[in-house]
Amino acid sequence: MSSSSTQPSAVITQALIKIPSRQEGWLKAGVCSIRLFSTMSSLQICSVLRLLSSALGLLAAAQAFGQSAAQAEYVLQPMDVVKVEVFQEPDMLREVRVAQDSSINLPLINRVDLKGKTVQEAQDIIRDLYNKDYLVNPQVNLTVMEYSKRDVKVLGQVTKAGSVDIPTDRPLKLLDAIALAGGFTRLADRKKVTLTRTTPDGTTTTTEINAESIIQSKNSADQWVLQYGDVINVPERLF
Repeated sequence: MSSSSTQPSAVITQALIKIPSRQEGWLKAGVCSIRLFSTMSSLQICSVLRLLSSALGLLAAAQAFGQSAAQAEYVLQPMDVVKVEVFQEPDMLREVRVAQDSSINLPLINRVDLKGKTVQEAQDIIRDLYNKDYLVNPQVNLTVMEYSKRDVKVLGQVTKAGSVDIPTDRPLKLLDAIALAGGFTRLADRKKVTLTRTTPDGTTTTTEINAESIIQSKNSADQWVLQYGDVINVPERLF
């Protein structure tokens, strides 16, 4: 076989190495397509591969953006670990744990109250504090490095009574928590589920909820969104 006939294969091998291996499925599809056009020149093959690599890069960027958008709406909780960066200010970099009172301490601006704030809101607050007295148009980035453990308790007539973790990227609703606990047992009284909640001021309230009615209505407005520390109890039916 002449050297000219083997050259395209060598080009394919060298170019494929540059494509991320985690996209192996896409990579194999690209190889099959290129083999169908065995008459293509080396330059044409390289152009196709560059386009494929660019498409994979755009896909990865879109996935990262989706993850970043979800984190931006996350409400910070005590014991979360966050990293705060200020663009072109390496001395300002800090990785800190959110205190029980939902505050963090940062250089120059000291204590920052982040109670009830999302990641995006926290970034804006920190940026404004630095911009007020210390830096000119600072670019602040806050990243959650470690999420605190947040859960609710599901007790009584469910298959697997115990703790259920609250997802970091979406709310946890009453029926979802019960489903994650294995669902109702055959003895469960679905019409008299109780939700016990302790408010920030220490007040404890218990509410009786007709879960059967929620199941039947399928109305999202009827769903109960759970909070950290909630206790759900499913009683036994009285025959």
